[in-house]
Amino acid sequence: MAGHSKWANIRFRKMGQDAKRGKLFTKFIREITVSARAGGGDVSTNPRLRAVIDKSLAANMTRDTIDRAIKRGTGEQEGQQLEEIRYEGYGPGGVAVMVDCLSDNRNRTVSEVRHAFTKHGGNLGTDGSVGYLFQHKGFLTFPKTVDEALLFEAAIDVGAEDVTIEEDGSRVVKTSFEDFYGVQQALEAKNLKPERAETVMVPDVMAPMEAEQAQKFMKMVDVLEDLDDVQAVHTNADVPDELLIEN
Repeated sequence: MAGHSKWANIRFRKMGQDAKRGKLFTKFIREITVSARAGGGDVSTNPRLRAVIDKSLAANMTRDTIDRAIKRGTGEQEGQQLEEIRYEGYGPGGVAVMVDCLSDNRNRTVSEVRHAFTKHGGNLGTDGSVGYLFQHKGFLTFPKTVDEALLFEAAIDVGAEDVTIEEDGSRVVKTSFEDFYGVQQALEAKNLKPERAETVMVPDVMAPMEAEQAQKFMKMVDVLEDLDDVQAVHTNADVPDELLIEN
């Protein structure tokens, strides 16, 4: 069983992003619509849709709002046509950055993303320039009150890759992207329901940053996340803990 992992840095940063986004519902609605369009409106056969619905419900989005977004995706209601786009590039200090977008105007989106990069000491790269540095993984977070040995045995038994104990005592089950939903369902069937369940682009290697450089980088990420078309920002930046807490 592993100890403290880089997931702590990624998770802390991600929780901060989720908490401060004033446009969170809009992003969820867009993701629900695109997920339903790509894989249908049945959550039992569309794990991507189930994941975003779970997040939406956890953020107190109403079922009516979710259902309307699904219907727009499946064509039962009219809605804007959104395109999935991923931009790759480098932040200050050469750290890797991937930006996932949903857009109805590619020219507007790339212009806004490029401006955010260049204004804050980064530069937009070509497709595939940093994507190879990341793997799509699943993470299921459980409270520290969950029995460690019980969770580890159950998780490995149903196909999880690892279980880590983070510094705050929480237990994190790591899975491959392909096995994520199966592991989640199997653990829930064993009365082990996670507090958070999400898939994340995880870097193979973290890039440590000095405080001054990290502050500039985090400003760039803040600007990117505030763009209407941006759904998520992935990075291999290892930001000092004190800056994460301040942020």
